[in-house]
Amino acid sequence: MSAPTATAEAAPMSRRQTLEALSGLLLVLFVAMLSSTVVSTALPKIIGALNGSQTQYTWVVTATLLTATATTPIWGKLADLFNKKLLIQVAIVVFLAGSVAAGFAQSAGQLIAARAFQGIGVGGLQALVQVAIAAMIPPRERGRYNGYLGGVMALATVGGPLLGGLIVDTSWLGWRWCFFVGVPVAIIALFLLQVTLNLPTVRRRNVKIDYLGATLIAAGVSVLLIWISFVDDSFAWLSWQTGAMVGGAALLLALAVWVESRAAEPVVPLHIVRERTTALAILGSLAVGMAMFGGAVFLGQYFQIGRGYSPTEAGLLTIPMMAGVLISSIVAGRMITTSGRIKPYIVFGSIVLVAGFALLGTVDHETSLVLVGVAMFVVGVGVGMTMQNLVLAVQNTVALSDIGAASASVAFFRSLGGTIGVSVLGAVLARRVSDRITHDLAAAGIPTTGGGGGSTLNLDALPEPVRQIVRAAYGDATGHIFLISAAIAVVGVVAALLLRPVTLRSSLDLPDTGRTVAVGADAVDGAPAFDEVSIEPGGREERARR
Repeated sequence: MSAPTATAEAAPMSRRQTLEALSGLLLVLFVAMLSSTVVSTALPKIIGALNGSQTQYTWVVTATLLTATATTPIWGKLADLFNKKLLIQVAIVVFLAGSVAAGFAQSAGQLIAARAFQGIGVGGLQALVQVAIAAMIPPRERGRYNGYLGGVMALATVGGPLLGGLIVDTSWLGWRWCFFVGVPVAIIALFLLQVTLNLPTVRRRNVKIDYLGATLIAAGVSVLLIWISFVDDSFAWLSWQTGAMVGGAALLLALAVWVESRAAEPVVPLHIVRERTTALAILGSLAVGMAMFGGAVFLGQYFQIGRGYSPTEAGLLTIPMMAGVLISSIVAGRMITTSGRIKPYIVFGSIVLVAGFALLGTVDHETSLVLVGVAMFVVGVGVGMTMQNLVLAVQNTVALSDIGAASASVAFFRSLGGTIGVSVLGAVLARRVSDRITHDLAAAGIPTTGGGGGSTLNLDALPEPVRQIVRAAYGDATGHIFLISAAIAVVGVVAALLLRPVTLRSSLDLPDTGRTVAVGADAVDGAPAFDEVSIEPGGREERARR
């Protein structure tokens, strides 16, 4: 049974006030996305400078995604209990601390640890921005504003790789500024939100945060991802290590479900997750997470290591995918606002996403850049039409009081999909590259123990013949991992087809949801002043006289 609530409901925001508040939220979203995209093209140089390995390359990304995934539900639950504005600002501060620590890292291990801490803030930002927007704008109108969200995401995803490439290519800056560059932007966002964002404050008595459930979820996912990173390399698929890690992860996640089903305030409310629209949106979000994170991470590596382009050039070459995100999100958002229908756009976007991945699955180290660009644009269109709209479909089905948990649940599983996707694809890529390099070195008569140094990603330390073999291995292996992505994305198509066709509501809250709204000292409908107006299902009002 939920604790009693008292909601201080602000007056409806004007369009100008909405846009002003939205500007700060979009800047926050930009900062969060920039933290990932700015390193996507710079990461080969960063790992090379720190003499890291392909596994560490993957974990620099995975560490952020993992902690963001684990903490997203907690942030979402806190948003249903406490002041949303304050929580966003706290997440920004955590993000800032992690960014500074990453910039001062002296080894790949330190960088991974700093990125893990940074991910805690990212988890808050990616959940709370969605929650704050849902608290300001009704679902029907939110489609129009999704265009702004798509534009910011496209700008961060295009500008991030370009900025990261320019930073590492500029001798007087260096790769550390890839992490420092977001600090001033985050500080500006912090103060902008203080001035512009005014949201209702939810206060609940007897608040209970399900820390045990959150810990079990984080532990189960972490063990699973660690197993994915090391299986078939440090130990075999069929081994006692595999049994222990997979069995341990399954046990931890099963315990998490048991705890969540009995917790007074579960981190991931099972009654929301079991709802048909939410469950299907979660399945669809797994595919989108794969596209959003896997594309940014491995395409940057493909262009630099597989094709020999500089970080700046690699950033420019990713523009087609971001153009697809920008165009499709704006167009689809406006059409959804006009019609109120959302399912057709999610279905079409998920089909386009599979087609884009299938095209990317054909690339190798000699593929025409025109074909690669077309494939990336198609993937971008699929992401733009599905990512935000899956969240919107879920938000349309739940009461305003549950908007935080519902939004965070979708963000959690999307981030989880990205985390697992990057880990699995990275592990497959590392294994195929290793096998290909070993084979080609043997065919060329080069000892397999020579010239590689500590890392195949530090190409500058390799002799020219070995460097060419490494480039070809990475370029050819990348297409294979995108074929795997295409197969996984088919699940998103099935989920989209099973969604119920609905018309988005035009109100912030469900019309028949029981809620308690605090009112001022003036009379309500001519009646004497009261502390609260309790609106029950069916419209009956019970007033408690002050």
